Amino acid sequence: MKPLPDRPRVVLGVTGGIAAYKACELLRLFTESGHDVTVLPTAAALKFVGTATWEALSGKPVSSDVFSNVPEVQHVRLGREADLVVVAPATADLLAKAACGLADDLLTNTLLTATCPVVLVPAMHTEMWRHAATQTNVQTLRSRGALVMEPAYGRLTGSDTGSGRLPEPAQIFELAGHVLRSATVPMSPGCEGDYCVAAAGWQGPVRHDLSGRRVVISAGGTREPLDPVRFLGNRSSGKQGFALAAAAAVRDAEVYLVAANVSLPTPYGVADRIDVTTTEELREAVMANANAAHAVVMAAAPADFRPASVMDVKIKKRS
Repeated sequence: MKPLPDRPRVVLGVTGGIAAYKACELLRLFTESGHDVTVLPTAAALKFVGTATWEALSGKPVSSDVFSNVPEVQHVRLGREADLVVVAPATADLLAKAACGLADDLLTNTLLTATCPVVLVPAMHTEMWRHAATQTNVQTLRSRGALVMEPAYGRLTGSDTGSGRLPEPAQIFELAGHVLRSATVPMSPGCEGDYCVAAAGWQGPVRHDLSGRRVVISAGGTREPLDPVRFLGNRSSGKQGFALAAAAAVRDAEVYLVAANVSLPTPYGVADRIDVTTTEELREAVMANANAAHAVVMAAAPADFRPASVMDVKIKKRS
């Protein structure tokens, strides 16, 4: 397996949509967690968030055209050296260009030369997202190995509400982390050297080997009530189960996550989250989903004891 460098190299592409301002938070999440980030805004993106902001947050010069820093041959070098390319937001225009292989600026040139995983995060109005042309472009990109996130549902520009909202930066960052950790694969037929470099540039590294598989994962710790206030339980955070769910979702599994008293946000791509409290509720939820599952991963921590009876009122303290 190819080890990641101490500071994974991330190219963050930003296109011209109102959601461009959210990419500032995503950039901050990357840099504060030790990633080496190069920002590639399109000319339209710079109309929403200026060069000075991207340079201040990334600590690097920013350019959007292929004629800047010509001796460094940036339009080839950046794609070759990156460990991950994330485009957030990705407009309908960018998706169309990427699907057709157009390269008219530094970002689209980098997409063509990238030999690493590519994550595209669409953000646009609902009608644009649902348009047949956009959906065809998304399917084309996914067929080549790009990971295209589904947009969120919520408030859009103006008073509109619907599908097309940029997912929260924390969700994008979490997904990017899982992609980075699974980005390198052992050599297989058609690969060059020790690591897979697909003909399409970024086709090989992101594995979709769980596509069509249904996976049930339990997480967290159950609680058995003693009275309306107190309970017997444990300190399980649910982090392990949620990490497993995120990893399975990245690999295209249909994930059903049974969460026992977990306050973590639902990992991106999870088909359904079932929140439970007690061990009996956990058992019922797992059993209800297990029959149709290809795999069940039980990472939850059930409480060790359950009281024989539960008081209807708070138990009084006794000296």
